[in-house]
Amino acid sequence: MPDYAQRAGLSVDRQLIAFVEHDVLPDTGVGNDHFWAGLASILERFEPDNAALLAERHRMQADIDDWHIAQGGAVHDAAAYQAFLRDIGYLVPEPAPFTIATANVDPEISAMAGPQLVVPALNARFALNAANARWGSLYDAYYGTDALPRKEGSGKPAPGVYDAVRGAQVVAAAKSFLDATVPLAIGSWKDWEGGQLNLANAVQLVGTMSGAILLKNNGLHIEVVIDPQHPVGRDDPAHIADVILESALTTIIDLEDSVAAVDAADKVAGWRNWLGLMNGTLCDRFDKGGRSVTRVLAPDREWTAPDGTAFSLPGRALMFVRNVGHLMTTPAVLLPNGSQAYEGLLDAVMTSTIALHDLRGVSSSPFPLASERG
Repeated sequence: MPDYAQRAGLSVDRQLIAFVEHDVLPDTGVGNDHFWAGLASILERFEPDNAALLAERHRMQADIDDWHIAQGGAVHDAAAYQAFLRDIGYLVPEPAPFTIATANVDPEISAMAGPQLVVPALNARFALNAANARWGSLYDAYYGTDALPRKEGSGKPAPGVYDAVRGAQVVAAAKSFLDATVPLAIGSWKDWEGGQLNLANAVQLVGTMSGAILLKNNGLHIEVVIDPQHPVGRDDPAHIADVILESALTTIIDLEDSVAAVDAADKVAGWRNWLGLMNGTLCDRFDKGGRSVTRVLAPDREWTAPDGTAFSLPGRALMFVRNVGHLMTTPAVLLPNGSQAYEGLLDAVMTSTIALHDLRGVSSSPFPLASERG
């Protein structure tokens, strides 16, 4: 049974109280009393509206059910069906043409095109993998998947055993990719032996760091890793050890579809992972291939532009959070009348408050922001 304590007229599960007051609010500039009073005010204002919307939804659904039953479960006259839906308010007239203006929109949304991942908020390892998927190895993607069909004589690689035939196929495919996206002025990447890099379009070379070259195509970055000591790089004419692509630009940390979290304990577990993503402290340790792996958030990537100026690129995907929809209630918070709070409203308050750690640059991370690929 939940163990409640009173906060601003609300009955709040003590697990949630401890999380909010000891973990979330410190360093945000929001005091305990202010937070609980604000939550109570938001619930008092929007709970009736939410209940009214759900009642209207229920009315419409009942009308639609009755109509289909009367029609024998089939739509025989599309025009009559549309007229019925307009009559009950389900369909409304199209609005007049309009324009909108935006500002302060992240480039990952406004100007860049790339994949988006969705991961359950309750799984720290999955969340870290998704956040760190901003950058991914093209060599790894080709080598370990069927994205690149296998040549005859190259079976599925055995764990821990390098398949040289498959490796050569991967390197050739990656260099063909470079030829197609960032071609050289003369010749092919397959023939480049390092040294001066002359691109057909010089502006595609945007940065360098020790052991890497940064290129850009269609707004996305390509990192060519140079390492003569690497098992792959040492046999390459230019010592190319890998090609790293800017990949998953955004990710959704999901509190709804991919998780089952309703009570205070489960909600706090999901919010705690969101907090770790926002303040940089999220960490997961697990065994992989007989060794212990520690995974944390990837750092930003530091580069030097051709004109000598320093710049950085995000090491992590831009993170969204998907709150629960407004159908569900949660026993984590009870209203003064004893009813459960709507989960979507509580999610909105909690996730936005937690996001203050990122917006205000608050981090108490005991770990260096570095990730281990593998």
